[in-house]
Amino acid sequence: MGKQFFGTDGIRGRTNQGAMTAAMAMKVGQAAGARFLRGTHRHRVVIGKDTRLSGYMLENAMVAGFTSVGMDVVLLGPMPTPAVALLTRELRADVGVMISASHNPYEDNGIKLFGPDGFKLSDEDELAIEAMLVGEDLALAASPEIGRARRVEDARGRYIHAVKASLPSTVRLDGLKIAVDCANGAAYQVAPSAFWELGAEIVAVGVTPNGKNINERCGSTHVELLQETVVSSGADIGIALDGDADRLIVVDEKGQTVDGDQIMALIGSQLAARGELRGGGVVATVMSNLGLERYLSGQGLSLERTAVGDRHVLERMRSGGFNVGGEQSGHMILLDHATTGDGTVAALQVLSALVQSGKRASELLHLFDPVPQLLRNVRFGGGKPLEAASVKAAIADAEASLDGRGRLVIRPSGTEPVIRVMAEGDDAGEVEAAVASICHAVEKAAA
Repeated sequence: MGKQFFGTDGIRGRTNQGAMTAAMAMKVGQAAGARFLRGTHRHRVVIGKDTRLSGYMLENAMVAGFTSVGMDVVLLGPMPTPAVALLTRELRADVGVMISASHNPYEDNGIKLFGPDGFKLSDEDELAIEAMLVGEDLALAASPEIGRARRVEDARGRYIHAVKASLPSTVRLDGLKIAVDCANGAAYQVAPSAFWELGAEIVAVGVTPNGKNINERCGSTHVELLQETVVSSGADIGIALDGDADRLIVVDEKGQTVDGDQIMALIGSQLAARGELRGGGVVATVMSNLGLERYLSGQGLSLERTAVGDRHVLERMRSGGFNVGGEQSGHMILLDHATTGDGTVAALQVLSALVQSGKRASELLHLFDPVPQLLRNVRFGGGKPLEAASVKAAIADAEASLDGRGRLVIRPSGTEPVIRVMAEGDDAGEVEAAVASICHAVEKAAA
């Protein structure tokens, strides 16, 4: 049975519409609370959020939901998603909640749930919660058993301490000038503080949230602001996070963007050189560039590919014993230090390598030349165009043209009526022709 509410990263949508209303948030709190009422101990949930205006509304609704079924609530305030995962474990909570729509605009919001181990919920747990959302009203706690809510004052300090502990005690950032763009999001206080406490000089942007400017022309999805800041301030490197700080994009001292593929190449090869890389390689999605695969192969390392989404990357990492994985878009999962993507922790691994190498960022961070890669989206009105004989023929022809020199990834979007067509290869002309022919075939089949 498919899921009605949960997507690849929790429940997400436009606020005050569909599943993202206060009433639904309260019911999610009741259902998740009921699911994790296990044993006779006093149960506890940790709730964090990013800086969206709607976060107040959803937070209060979820507090009502959890307390009504007998769970105590610990409120963290604005904190990165990985901080919620960490504090769920550290505070021995039964469940953790992050209220965020990640890199989406402020009008959207979402609910991400973590189990007591700090990992995102299993399909089994999500399906059980969904069944409660559409079923009968849940049993409420007796009056003496209603939960309490409180705000924890040391959450920020706890997370900063954990982030700093991901570096060897001998590594400091003294002498580095770092431009940091926090996307006016959840890490606007903790990320600059962590880097500064380690000795760096900080030039911070995207640190004045007003409820409506999260991810607005800033952060990892809009790196132009950081590029300008790095160059104008003479920074050694730039760090861009997204709204909930589980994603990282780097800018070198010349203002050039460094994506997740290059970051995975650096971290993976650095750990391998120290004998600390597990699994014999790195886990990434089908969207990662062929150049990354070839670079890792040259280092004697493998690239394991999964479906798009950090959830799939994490599942493969755990099943295969890997400790480094991520996405080209910037999600970096380092299981030695975090149970989910953590842009700040990943940034510190990059900064540590920069300090220890003595190189400029532009020399250190461009480990391979990406092969030409092109992605186009084809919107369609209905039906299943990928099943059309003409589309299958176009895909087969494109595969033959790229044989041995590139690859194709064609997939329907999981959230909208769009077919995503990606091709990459050594010859940019062949890549363009392959994508154009498949998109044309899809358009005709969908007409």
